[in-house]
Amino acid sequence: MSDLKTTPLHDLHVELGGKMVPFAGYEMPVQYPLGVMKEHLHTRAKAGLFDVSHMGQVIVYSADGYEAAALAMEKLVPVNLAGLGTNRQRYGFFTNDHGGILDDLMLANRGDHMFVVVNAACKEADIAHMRESLEGCSVDEITERALMALQGPAAEAVLEALVPGVADMKFMDVGIFSSDFDELWISRSGYTGEDGYEISVLNENAVALAKALLAHDDVEPIGLGARDSLRLEGGLCLYGNDIDTGTTPVEAALTWAIQKVRRKGGEREGGFPGADRILGELENGASRTRVGLRPEGRAPMRDGTPLFAGAEGGEQIGHVTSGAFGPTIEGPMSMAYVTSDLAAEGTQLFGEVRGKRQPVTVTAMPFTPANFKR
Repeated sequence: MSDLKTTPLHDLHVELGGKMVPFAGYEMPVQYPLGVMKEHLHTRAKAGLFDVSHMGQVIVYSADGYEAAALAMEKLVPVNLAGLGTNRQRYGFFTNDHGGILDDLMLANRGDHMFVVVNAACKEADIAHMRESLEGCSVDEITERALMALQGPAAEAVLEALVPGVADMKFMDVGIFSSDFDELWISRSGYTGEDGYEISVLNENAVALAKALLAHDDVEPIGLGARDSLRLEGGLCLYGNDIDTGTTPVEAALTWAIQKVRRKGGEREGGFPGADRILGELENGASRTRVGLRPEGRAPMRDGTPLFAGAEGGEQIGHVTSGAFGPTIEGPMSMAYVTSDLAAEGTQLFGEVRGKRQPVTVTAMPFTPANFKR
């Protein structure tokens, strides 16, 4: 793994007994001695600390202010950024000319500039895309800061004790806070379905902050394995599995992230790559859609499992994109794309596993209720 990058918390992961694996070009912990199941349940019950320093942190700045940067970015994403309040953030996605998703990301209004967080695997392409496309803006990758996430019902009390004021934040708020660990850039969102925070800290202070958080009895370090099962229980997409360049936001059931102002008849209708297809699908529907599935029994149906309408014969009508055992729901769960006529909740389908078709039921997502502080 010598050619892999490491995060500022790498040595701490090793010290804590993290099992290190390659992920998105980085050496990252997949689990700790607690194990994936207990890490997952601990995050749901108390609080888990995740290293997400491999993700890209980017500042987009225009000499003409935030609104100019936002309007420039709106040419790349189907999201209302010009109408985003100060110290608030939104989920969005870069689209291509065919309406497919290049990456999903978080975009924040920090007063005089925009702060953007992109996925690790797409980081270099995303930054190049922004630099090439955002007229009149500077696009600066922030490499001197680590990023960690504190997630779970105890996250507020734990972080408030170290950084007074964060308890006043609501879901999707962002802020800059003074602390014993120098200036912290904090947002309150999460990739687990639980209430929690993302904390950007200078590299040289990252280990000290992580140790201070882990010193609390309610906090355990959490690896990629539990991060994946938590986000799947939360019904959240993983880029490269559940969404990609061949998936439109409408197919992906992400229409909630496209505000009215960017839709047909809106004040700033369209103007982003693939707008004709995406706006057309918003009005008329897509031929396939992302759904949740609950397989019978205990075994999960994994990524790539083909789906059929009947127990035998017939054409394939979709496939699983993510699947795992859900420790909170105590059973298997999957996310899949199926033809829209078979997407209604309660529909029985069949997944073909090792040549045998097994029943699955289309179900609502998230699989476990979200606990964000709104």
